[in-house]
Amino acid sequence: MKGPLNKSMPLAGVRILVGRARQQASGLSARLHALGAVVIEIPFIEIRPPSSYKPLDAALEHISEYHWLILTSVNGVEALVTRAKELNIEPKKLSHLKIATIGPSTRSATEKMGLKVYVVPPKYVAESVVESLREKVQGQRVLLVRAAVARDVIPRELRKMGGTVDVVEAYETVVPGSSKTKVQSLMKDHAQRPHVVTFTSSSTVRNFVELLGGRGRPPHITELLDGVRLASIGPITSATLREFGLPVHAEAEEYTIAGLTRAIVDDQKQVPHSSISE
Repeated sequence: MKGPLNKSMPLAGVRILVGRARQQASGLSARLHALGAVVIEIPFIEIRPPSSYKPLDAALEHISEYHWLILTSVNGVEALVTRAKELNIEPKKLSHLKIATIGPSTRSATEKMGLKVYVVPPKYVAESVVESLREKVQGQRVLLVRAAVARDVIPRELRKMGGTVDVVEAYETVVPGSSKTKVQSLMKDHAQRPHVVTFTSSSTVRNFVELLGGRGRPPHITELLDGVRLASIGPITSATLREFGLPVHAEAEEYTIAGLTRAIVDDQKQVPHSSISE
């Protein structure tokens, strides 16, 4: 059994399933491991190029016509950098843009390009982006670089404000085919089943449910998640969990990997020590 809570290793003995894309899992895994957690990495999501780069390439070739650039993730920044290099477009050609990013990681990736970020909304969700740009985009052209499947809050609301918004797909997310057997085997194994499953986006929720056996809510999901705590990076992800009838045991107050880690630690303080076996 797990002993008394160790203040320096508050997650000692806690098995945590990290479902971020393989190339992005290390940041969360490292934080959890440093706090004593037994980290299990099985990606719920795979990042792939979009069906075509033509819309993104066309936007980059006409980048001088835009006033604003909105980047919603590190994946979008990386795709932008890759395509700009492919087209021999130097970062300085984007220096006239007012750039808005969601979250500190996206801001950092953008600044590494040598570009200035003008707006980072206080909350790392689409609604906060909209509020941050209120009265700033009327009569302006806005380029939104994002995933193939995403919520339409930003383009819809900015258009209502009088902005002309072009949305281009920089990448797409899919369910990793190799993860289905791994996830199902893990969740059926009572001795190895994680104590906590982390969710860093709505896509990770939907894909996790699909990996468990279907696009809807599989009837056996309650049994598979018996005793498992579900941790969400923020309210949008939590809402998706609830859409599937799943509970939210921990939700980050700051919608970042650091915030998610803190939420897991705080939630574990509420879990009886005897419920966590080695």
